[in-house]
Amino acid sequence: MTNDRTGETADAAGERPDPAEPAAARSRAGRNVPVSIAVGVVLGAAVLVSLLTVRQIFVGVVAVAVAVGTYELAGALKRASDIRVTVWPVLVGGQAMVWLSWPFERNGLLAGFVLTVLACMVWRFAGGIDGYLRDLSASVLTAAYVPLLASFAAMLVVPEDGVARVLCFLILVVCSDTGGFITGVFLGKHPMAKVISPKKSWEGFAGSMVVGVVAGILSVTLLLDGQWWQGALFGAALVCTATIGDLVESLIKRDLKIKDMGQLLPGHGGVMDRLDSLLPAAVISWLLLRLFVPH
Repeated sequence: MTNDRTGETADAAGERPDPAEPAAARSRAGRNVPVSIAVGVVLGAAVLVSLLTVRQIFVGVVAVAVAVGTYELAGALKRASDIRVTVWPVLVGGQAMVWLSWPFERNGLLAGFVLTVLACMVWRFAGGIDGYLRDLSASVLTAAYVPLLASFAAMLVVPEDGVARVLCFLILVVCSDTGGFITGVFLGKHPMAKVISPKKSWEGFAGSMVVGVVAGILSVTLLLDGQWWQGALFGAALVCTATIGDLVESLIKRDLKIKDMGQLLPGHGGVMDRLDSLLPAAVISWLLLRLFVPH
């Protein structure tokens, strides 16, 4: 998800909305809200179709998002700081991680990640000595941040009840985002992390937590036959994790002095601007649901 939630009023680079954009189309979030909602609905519909038809298609959806997100992050690093990610090894290795996680789960994911790191080490030889450590570090970070974390979302769908697990994960992130946005816009007064993301407020976080816990209880008990307290813990954990994911991407963008990772999605920015909270939340979802509802 993007950094435009929990009552934020400026983008990640501290820039104000484009004055040429119609004022009626903007909100205190700094985005064109109707366009943003429309794009979100289309993306959500695509995910639901994949889950409710042939659930393996969801792995393909994750793979496409990983490829685009990886390309966006690598491009942003190159444009802003001339950091050269070894794009091809990370792209190919990222696909290997996602697809190997379907039949082999953790073993396949680990093998794909390790081979990707080794490939990045060798591929960067061609660039010479200057900047080797910098570029290699960025390549490993990109491989870990995007495909490695996203593969946990793919692993959620592996069990027989995988569709329900993925729905719990997505419902929680969406509810956290929506609750925080609405509460923050109307009640947000106290910044949570003023330097990193000045638009994020403690009131918005509280709204995310309340809505997230309620959604966690309902989703885990109704979709997975879990206990209410498991749902409450699941909801609270995902709200915290999603918020951390937002802040991490905001910090990266501030460091690079850019507004968005890309421009592919109108009203949102790039794919990475949609993945920021989903990536770490996927890991926590997989861990907690595996613990609470073994398969």
